[in-house]
Amino acid sequence: MFTGLVESLGRIVDAVTEPPGLRLIVDAGQLAADAAVGDSICTNGCCLSVIRIEGPHLEFQLGPETLSRTTLGGVRPGDPVNLERSLRLSDRLGGHLVTGHVDGMGRLASRVQEGDWITCRFEAPASLLTQMAGKGSVAVDGVSLTVVDVTATEFSVALIPHTLACTTLGTLAPGDGVNLETDLIFKYVDRWLGSRNPS
Repeated sequence: MFTGLVESLGRIVDAVTEPPGLRLIVDAGQLAADAAVGDSICTNGCCLSVIRIEGPHLEFQLGPETLSRTTLGGVRPGDPVNLERSLRLSDRLGGHLVTGHVDGMGRLASRVQEGDWITCRFEAPASLLTQMAGKGSVAVDGVSLTVVDVTATEFSVALIPHTLACTTLGTLAPGDGVNLETDLIFKYVDRWLGSRNPS
């Protein structure tokens, strides 16, 4: 479990094909010093298990399910990634409950500069948009954000200067893909309502 508060930006060192999956090597900087094999690290919103540590480099194995549901199959050496270690039960929950289980992918439709802030609109699958509401929470590439509004095809968020400077969201360009995780509570309510009113 995570909070959606990014601890640091890592860099992709290599992405090695290992059929049917992929081995991802990430330069995690200082965050690697506190990591152990088997730890869960939220990487661009996806919970990955550390399988090897070499200095500041953390290695992960990604299976077909992860590659089909996330943007991680398309990363290249040098790409930045958002990193967050798993939540301790004694920690403050500054963001919202994020599982690191990506629900699907979205795409940046537009970004509008408003002073120091940027409002971003993301296209997303209809099945995910039904699990969002204005003033609710969503994780975009592992970053806990408050939804501004939702339409039938898009949702919007407002990014403060700190988020723009300290996460990968600051460098997103229209057309770029992102990993999305809807709010955990909203997801269970949606599932419960669907089971009571099958279509």
